[in-house]
Amino acid sequence: MKTPLLFLIVLLLFSCNSPTAKEKQALLSVPEETKQIDDTAIDEINEFKKHSNGLIYSDQTLSKLTHIVDSLNLTFKSCDLNKRFYSVNQTVGHIVTLQKGNLKSAKRDMRNHISWEDFMKKYPESTIKKDVLILKNKQVNSENKEVIEIKHLDVLNNNRLIIESMDKNIINKDLQNKWVFVHRKKTTYSDEYIEVFYFPNKFTSTELPQKYAQMISYSNCLIDTTTTKFKDKLLEDSFELPENWISLSQNEKVKLLDRMRGMLVSGFCSGDSRPREHAFNIALLSAQTASWKVFLRAHLDIMNDRFDRVSDASDARDQRKTYIKELETLNINVSDLILGISFSMENPAKNHYYGRFDRVGRALTEIKNRAEIEKEMLSIISDTKLDNYNRSLFYLLFLTYNNYISDDKIKIENNKKLELVKNKLPNYIKYQFN
Repeated sequence: MKTPLLFLIVLLLFSCNSPTAKEKQALLSVPEETKQIDDTAIDEINEFKKHSNGLIYSDQTLSKLTHIVDSLNLTFKSCDLNKRFYSVNQTVGHIVTLQKGNLKSAKRDMRNHISWEDFMKKYPESTIKKDVLILKNKQVNSENKEVIEIKHLDVLNNNRLIIESMDKNIINKDLQNKWVFVHRKKTTYSDEYIEVFYFPNKFTSTELPQKYAQMISYSNCLIDTTTTKFKDKLLEDSFELPENWISLSQNEKVKLLDRMRGMLVSGFCSGDSRPREHAFNIALLSAQTASWKVFLRAHLDIMNDRFDRVSDASDARDQRKTYIKELETLNINVSDLILGISFSMENPAKNHYYGRFDRVGRALTEIKNRAEIEKEMLSIISDTKLDNYNRSLFYLLFLTYNNYISDDKIKIENNKKLELVKNKLPNYIKYQFN
């Protein structure tokens, strides 16, 4: 007999507000030493049990991973670390919002390439935001269609203007002295209005300095962009690892991993830990079956908290740890890996892995060589040979990183360092960070 949908929804709602059986057990009894059966014990609510080595993976699991990495280090020598990467197309332009007056006439004038000066004279009621960084790149929208997205960097209030175009040729079009607009029709909540980009300058895409291109190439080689964590066809489903999974045959573990890679687990709410547990189980099985490519993507998803949830509260996000120390125990260059997934580029590999700066910033506070990584980030922000969008991203990354520093003295010193490099940014970007 099938379980009624309403009952499932109620059950999920209850689970989002009540501790699970495992959590109750952890709260009611705290033994001096937790008996380790396998890697799936729970430590804090929605997080993973740490073993005697202080990590979420046992020594046996880490031993298997270290063996894989040692063999991979030979493969790295054949990776193309000299591939060229280019910045996202960007320019400095203006944003116009027109809510009053003859909107139909304004649209006609823009289509006929009216000059900036004449437009300002004819439509003085326009609201203007001058000199903003505008980006133009290919994206896949919510309808899974490839579009050209034009948007601006808005650090102050995250109220970005985003215009999508189905015209794929626009990516290479010269838009200097051109207008791109969207007409927002009247709704129950607002009157009709027009939002506009005006481009007094050409869009440019510059080559990323070789030093940063090598970081990106290293991350691509280590993560392996020919592989994804999930298979192509996914089922909305989930199940827990069997208690005896560690004693299964190698062939049975491979089949179990394949089954889990075919499942998409979405969170119902902030307290729904199933997506992270699912990724953790995939990581465990990947380590046991020598599937490094899948393991690293699964672990990075845990670090980045890259999971679908219906809702997600900030206090719940703060409880989810990054577990970057687990990667540091392996013989890899963690600094180059993490920085390599933090750059933006026009020509990424097909399955390039991108880090989220809020999660990456938090992870970097837990890294061993913090002084070295701080110096590297500040150097990137200061580098005038790097495009201004990437410099802005690393400013935000450092800012996020510093916010997670617990030592107030270090935090103050870092703020002083950040203020110095901020002065090397263009004025139109610098004012946003005030």
